[in-house]
Amino acid sequence: MQQPAADRDLSYLHMLARQHPTIQAASSEIINLSANLHLPKGTEHFLSDIHGEYEAFSHVLRSGSGSIKRKIDELFGVELGDDERRELAALIYYPSQRLSILLRSIAEPEGWFRTTLFRLIRLCRVVSSKYPRAALREALPPDFATIIEELLHEQESIENKLEYYNSILNTIITIGSAEAFIVALAELIQRLQIAHLHILGDIYDRSPGAHRIMDDLLQYHSVDVQWGNHDILWMGAAAGGEACIANVIRISLRYGNLETLENGYAISLLPLASFAMHTYGDDPCDLFALKAMDGEAYTENELMLMARMHKAITIMQLKLESQIILRQPAYRMEDRLLLDKIDYEGATIHLEGKQHTLLDGRFPTIDPQRSFELSEGERNVLERLKFSFEHSERLQRHVRFLLSNGSMYRVYNGNLLYHGCIPMNSDGSFFIFIEDGRQYNAREYMDRFDRLVRQGYLASEADKKQAGLDAIWYLWGGRSRRYLAKRRWRPSSAISSPIPPRTMRR
Repeated sequence: MQQPAADRDLSYLHMLARQHPTIQAASSEIINLSANLHLPKGTEHFLSDIHGEYEAFSHVLRSGSGSIKRKIDELFGVELGDDERRELAALIYYPSQRLSILLRSIAEPEGWFRTTLFRLIRLCRVVSSKYPRAALREALPPDFATIIEELLHEQESIENKLEYYNSILNTIITIGSAEAFIVALAELIQRLQIAHLHILGDIYDRSPGAHRIMDDLLQYHSVDVQWGNHDILWMGAAAGGEACIANVIRISLRYGNLETLENGYAISLLPLASFAMHTYGDDPCDLFALKAMDGEAYTENELMLMARMHKAITIMQLKLESQIILRQPAYRMEDRLLLDKIDYEGATIHLEGKQHTLLDGRFPTIDPQRSFELSEGERNVLERLKFSFEHSERLQRHVRFLLSNGSMYRVYNGNLLYHGCIPMNSDGSFFIFIEDGRQYNAREYMDRFDRLVRQGYLASEADKKQAGLDAIWYLWGGRSRRYLAKRRWRPSSAISSPIPPRTMRR
């Protein structure tokens, strides 16, 4: 039976009264909310495909992708030269580092402090103009909150106030707090310049700083994440997904990037290294040589060891993925079952009616009669690696953040945010997925996988957890994964845009 309208209104009023107990308090909140609607919308920042590039990621956030420099040019374009404006921008991006350099060459630091503080305060007023007073207070650094709030309240044209402001700045300089105050103002400008940050996928892999990026995101004031395929792979590994673990390690070895695994997440690869040396010690593993990133330097012995580890984990990956494909026939990936099509004595493989010679025919851990099963040594290595992933406190903290602040897609301020593609037919209609006899449109399919990802990490029942983990791997390497999981798209404009067959990328 539906609740009468009067009763519903009364229940809402009771809830409202808990937060605003008087008519005056409720009226004040209404006034504040109405006024906030007339403020300019805060700046949203979009980043995608970071792939562990911590220095580049950090610089983009510190500089607001150059927006802080543009603000400096607009505000000080007449009174400061190009070099002075660039120096001011560098000071804001890296205040502690630049201060230690600049102060060595300044003859009269007090005058420089006063001038710099005035400039930073002026700029801070500009970037804070989009924020209501309450939101600005939340952003202020605790140690200097009261002082900064006073300085940002512009009333220098009033004679008494001008003297008041000068007194504050003089005291800051006199008591030796100018450097700390400059750092606080610079970091406040950085924060205010970006109201909300969108990470449109692929934080992980290739470069060595993904764990540092995640540490920064955990502390960021306002952020959401649309999972990329590389992020989902790490989430599956953290949940204990064996195929995901094998893929994560293989990619790290392929690019010679062990920093995130070993130093970032304290995951020991010693079991794999020992197994690889014992099993592939007489194998040069030439086809598994790493693709070294710029700046990486390894000895010849290290390169050889990593190549053998790379081959060892690759064979394990092929076995584990085959098990998922057999376990999940709905994935329709039988064409990826390769190990049972190899002639191990002749070192050939039979595919689509043709015989092909293998470039590498050494497979000491594969039993031709049970080609998809892990050997005893491989199972032992995998169990130890799995334990390391599941018990890495830092990795688990980062993945919990991705689950609580992330999703397959998000609608924010009228924009659809996602990583990858939205499947479409050549006529502009959305592609329909058919699975287990049921039809799913694109949104339903993504919602389904969003639930399965969470199920793979959170479920306590073994069968549900395994189904979730299989789905996570499918998002990484499955037939339709290229559609699911960097682009910012307005649905209204996309429908009328030229659309190539099957998929649309924006």
